[in-house]
This record gives sequence, structure tokens and C-alpha cells, in this order.
Amino acid sequence: MKISIVSPIYKGEKMLHHLVNRCEAAMSTITDDYELVLVNDCSPDNSWEVLKEICAKDKNVKAIDHSRNFGQHPAISTGLRYATGDWVVVMDCDLQDRPEDIPALYAKAQEGWDVVFARRGERHDGFFKQLGGKIFHLFFRWLTGIKTDKNIGNFSIFRKSCAEEIVKIPDLSRSFGTLIRHVGGRTTFIDVDRPQREEGTTGYTLSRLMKLAFENSISNSNKPLRLVAFLGFIMSVVSGLLALYQIIAKLAGLITVSGYTSTIASIWFVGGLILFVLGTIGLYVGKIYDQVKGRPYSVVRETINISE
Repeated sequence: MKISIVSPIYKGEKMLHHLVNRCEAAMSTITDDYELVLVNDCSPDNSWEVLKEICAKDKNVKAIDHSRNFGQHPAISTGLRYATGDWVVVMDCDLQDRPEDIPALYAKAQEGWDVVFARRGERHDGFFKQLGGKIFHLFFRWLTGIKTDKNIGNFSIFRKSCAEEIVKIPDLSRSFGTLIRHVGGRTTFIDVDRPQREEGTTGYTLSRLMKLAFENSISNSNKPLRLVAFLGFIMSVVSGLLALYQIIAKLAGLITVSGYTSTIASIWFVGGLILFVLGTIGLYVGKIYDQVKGRPYSVVRETINISE
């Protein structure tokens, strides 16, 4: 069984040699037939130069260079497009996903599972990183209705057929976790430890996580539209009840002077509500516009050790 390890590279210059060496050591316990597919997502450091050096010495390492920064999840999809293994592993390059856990993932998959995720046990991330992750998953679950586990990330192993189906999906807004859950199959997980990041800092700030959750929600669910429709219905009921009260109060003589403030406040409130509804619909129209243009989710500038 050939195994492909796919990893997106961004600001990974100082970690690449460690990543390759540890992956090679882990794979030596499983098979000699493997490949490392490393996708440089236009990293601003010297990651591509380091990849060239590694590929010149090790033909099992395949390097792909994006023409610009497309993001982590499009980079994963690019790697899947070039992966040739019967089983495919996806992991981050920062070594918080430990290559030493790949044999355990593979052993679990041999029990008949199509997809095996690594579920993080004790986490060593900072307080704000963990808080950001919790807020991301809460926000994403609320907007989409999709159940996610904050302790499960991208680190996983799955059959080649799953990778092929993910590559076929033409979505411009891509989230690996959402795509692989959409493909389906018999899925399970194993518990692993997640060490501290050895080099650098994460690029996922709280604001970026919230933006990612919102983008994925718009791309994968129409729940925000249903929420807007529900809000409009509630406002219609409330407005009707208020109008009925005004009529009854007027006939009963409770209102002697017409209110200017309430009228202006109502106009501003309804106007804001209309803009909110139109803005939400506009976001979906914008997504449709981006998708129908048919642009690729990534563009490859150069490859190394990959035959056409």
C-alpha cells in the first residue's frame, strides 16, 4: 500500500527538515512505498528554496509551489490533486501534528474505516489560541448546524477514493474538514497528544478564525438566510401587534398626542433591518458570482519530482 502525506507549507522554513526526517522515520515502520507532497502556499520566507534542496536529495519528497497565497485549505486540495497513494494523510507542517502518530492512524484504518481523524487530547496551546478555537466552532456550529469537534482538526488518514472525490468538488471557498465530511464514508478517530508549536506563531488570529467561520458558513449552509427570514417574520408579527395596540389605545382615548420619537425610531429600525436582510442576501449573491466565474481555487507555478 502506497501512502501519500500531504502538508501545506507556510512560514515553514525552519521546520521542513525536521518534518521530512520525522515523516521518513514514521513511514519506515509501515512501508517503503510512500511520498511526501509538500505544497508551498507562496510562503514569504525561504521555504521554497529549502524544499528545492530537500527534493534534490530525496525523490520521495514532491514539492508544489503556488503562484500566490491561496490559503491553507486550497493548498491541501492542491496536494490531494497530486497525491498518488492508496492512503492519504493530511497534516500541518508545524509538527503539532506528530508524524509519529501516522502508524497508529494507519493501523486503525486497516480495521475497515474509510477516514480516521486524530483527536487531540491534552492541548498545549496558549489561552487565547484555545479560546479562539472554541469561539470558531461555536460560531460555525450555530450558523451551519454542522456538528464539529473542537479537538479534531485536519490531521487524518483516508482512502484514495475520498481524496479523488474531494478534488472533484469545484467549490471556490474550501474547507478540508467540511469537504471530507461531505464525501462521507465510515469515519472514526483515535486520541493523540498535541505538542506545542516548535517554531513561529500561528497565522490564525481570532479575527481570521471568525472570518473563516463566516465564510465557511455562507459557503456550506443557507441557515443565515433562514434566520433572516425568521427575523423578518418576527418583526412583522411585532409590528402588527404594535399597530393593533395603537388602534385600541386611540379608540380608548389613551393616546392624545401623536408621538414623533416613536415614529422616527420605527423608521430607523425598519430601515436598518431592511439593509441587514439585503446585505445577507448580497453575500450569497456574491458567493454565487464568484463560483460561476469558474476560476480555479489554486494555480501551480512550479513542481519538483512530479511527473506529468
